[in-house]
This record gives sequence, structure tokens and C-alpha cells, in this order.
Amino acid sequence: MSRPRIIQPGQSYTFSKYFELPFSPEDILAELGRTYERKQLQLPKVELVTETTQQLQRVIERNLRRVKLLSEDARKQAIIAPILLEVCEIAQTQLNIEYPINVSDQLKGNLDYYIDKGKGLLVIEAKQADLSRGFIQLAVELIALDQWINSDNLILYGAVTTGEDWRFVTYKRQEKQITEDFKLYRVPEELTELIKILVGILSN
Repeated sequence: MSRPRIIQPGQSYTFSKYFELPFSPEDILAELGRTYERKQLQLPKVELVTETTQQLQRVIERNLRRVKLLSEDARKQAIIAPILLEVCEIAQTQLNIEYPINVSDQLKGNLDYYIDKGKGLLVIEAKQADLSRGFIQLAVELIALDQWINSDNLILYGAVTTGEDWRFVTYKRQEKQITEDFKLYRVPEELTELIKILVGILSN
């Protein structure tokens, strides 16, 4: 006897609906024809002049003191957007906000943040809390992006974040494999390291 399907044929699924599904990442991704693993990722990284991130560090620390992070929007405006705008300034590229994708009834919705620098592509999914469920949503967004873009990149990168916590995800397009990083990067403590990685991905 076959197991009942998680993703129901004929039903419409936006990216945010996957966040609400109570099933494991392995089961959800298997239904989408992808494999899942969790390990320490070796992420690309660039060296930066210390002064480059010092001003941003002060801004983020001020915002953490002055802004009550009671909603996802508050986190986006106070922490996530300033970080990504600085990354785009360093990498000399544009930041897309609420970027729409419509691949199929099961793969559609808006990416919170999407950065495309030709060789380097990056998707950021913002959450108020629960990075574990946010990871599943991000993984589905990367699967959709794979079918949406015309790019030779072998690996797509993403990160799910509350603003203070950041976790990276990769999607190997040929192998159809999603990998979730063990490591969690903390802001403001590891802000410089985070910026090095974000810029490194776009410069990869």
C-alpha cells in the first residue's frame, strides 16, 4: 500500500504554504524529487577591509537597541535589509525585494530577497522565528528558482534568517540535492564573517 501524498495533485501551493506543512524536510523534498542532507558547508568567502563593516556593525547594534523585534517586518527593516544593502553595495549589484516566481501550481510565490550577480545567485528568506520550517520554504524556493532562471550556475545558494540568526542552504542543480548547513551565524557577533560569506557567494 502506497503512502498518501503530502502535496495534493490539483491543489495550489505557494512558497509560504510549505512553511505550514507539518512534515519532515526529507518527506517534502522527496515528493518534489529532491534529496536532503545536513552537514557543515564549505561556503565561498572574500576578505574585506575591517572598516567596510564597522559602520554597519554600529547601525545594527543601534537598531537592536532601539527597535522592538516583534514582527517579521520589524526584523526585515531593522536588521536584514541593512545587511543585504551593504552586501549589494560591496558587490555592486541590485537587491530584489518580494521577487515573484511562478513555475507551476506547486512552485510559486514571492522570494523575500533575491540577488542576482550573474555568477552568484542568492535567495534570502526572512522569518520571525522557526528556522526549521523556514528552511523547508527556502528549499522549495531554490527548487523553483532552478526552473525559473536561465543560468549555468551549478549551485544555488540561500539563507533563512530571523535577522539575528542566519543559516545557509545550497541546491546542487545537477544532483537535485538540497543541503542544510549545520552552522548558525549570529548577528551582531559574527556580522563580519556573515558579510564575507554573502559577498563571497555573489563573487563566486
